[in-house]
Amino acid sequence: MTSVWLRYLTGADIDALGVTDADIVGAVEDVLADHGRGQVVFEPRTHLVPDNGGKGHFNILRGHLSAKQVSGVKVVGDFVGNFERGLPSEMALILLLDPDTGMPRAIVDGTMITEARTGAMTAVGAKYLARPDARVLGHIGARGTAWWNVVLLDSLFDFAEIRVTSKRPESREDFGRRLSERLGKDVRVCATAEETLDGADIQVEASRLVEPEALVRREFLRPGTFLVPYGTISALELTLLDDVDKVVVDDWRESRSGNPRFGALRPQLDAGLLTEDNVHAEIGDIVAGKKPGREHDAERILFWHRGLSTTDVAVANMILARAEASGVGTMLPYR
Repeated sequence: MTSVWLRYLTGADIDALGVTDADIVGAVEDVLADHGRGQVVFEPRTHLVPDNGGKGHFNILRGHLSAKQVSGVKVVGDFVGNFERGLPSEMALILLLDPDTGMPRAIVDGTMITEARTGAMTAVGAKYLARPDARVLGHIGARGTAWWNVVLLDSLFDFAEIRVTSKRPESREDFGRRLSERLGKDVRVCATAEETLDGADIQVEASRLVEPEALVRREFLRPGTFLVPYGTISALELTLLDDVDKVVVDDWRESRSGNPRFGALRPQLDAGLLTEDNVHAEIGDIVAGKKPGREHDAERILFWHRGLSTTDVAVANMILARAEASGVGTMLPYR
C-alpha cells in the first residue's frame, strides 16, 4: 500500500515564510480573474449553527481551482464574544486536496488566511472600483479582517488620512495604535460611524452587530465614494442603494445563499431593493476584463463581498508551495 503523508502548517509556520502583502493581493486577484474566465468550481457555502445560545456558528466553504489543480475545504468559526476569552472571533482550518486522487495534501491554519484574503478582496475591489486618487479611508470595525483591510488598502493607495472606529473604545484605540505603528503614519480614532465615514473616499464597514443598525447612511455617500459593507449583520440604511450608481458583488448566487439573518445587504435583498437586474457585475468579470469597473470619477460604487472559498484555497495553495520549497511544516502520516 502506498504511503500517504500530508503537511500541517501552523500559524507560526506561515509567519516564518515571509509572505508579503503583495503576495496575498496577487493570489486573490489572480483567482478572481479565473472566476471571470470560468476556471473554478465554486460551491455554495453552508452554515453549521450549534445549539449554543447564539454564541456563534461555523461556515463551511468549498472550492476548486482548475488552473492550479487543487481543491479545498475551509471550516471557520464566527464567534463574536471570543474577545472576552482573548481569542480571535474567527478561527479556521483549511484542508487542501489533490483533485486527481482525492489525497489530502495539507492542513493549513486558516485564521490568518481568512483575515488576509478578506482584506485582499477589499483591496482588489478598490483597485478596480475606487477612484485612483482616493486619499481618505474610513473604516468601521476592529476585528482581524479589519487589520488586513486597512493595511492592504494603504499598500495600494498610501492614504493621506485613515479614520477608524469600533463599538468598544478599548478596541478602537488599540486598533488605531497598532495600525499607526505598522503603517508609519497617524491613524485617527473616531467615536462614531458618522465621524469615520462622512466625506471619506473609501468606506469599509466590517462591524460586529448582533442586530441590524443603520451605521452607514445615504448622506455619507458623496460623488466618487467607494463603499465596501460586509458585516455579518446589516449596518446599512435600508434605502441606501437609492444613492448608489453601481453595485458589484463577489458572486450573485453567494449573495443570496446561507442563513437569512446573515449578510450586509440581506434586508435589501428581502425587500426586493437588490435584484440581479440592478447588480452591475461580479468582481471576477471586472478583473478578467469582461465588464467595466469604475467608468468616471463621480460614480458611487458599492462592492459587497461575502467571501469566496476559492480565495481561501488560492492563498493557502500559494503558502503551501512556499512551505514545500522551504521544508516548513510538520509531515503527518495519513495511512
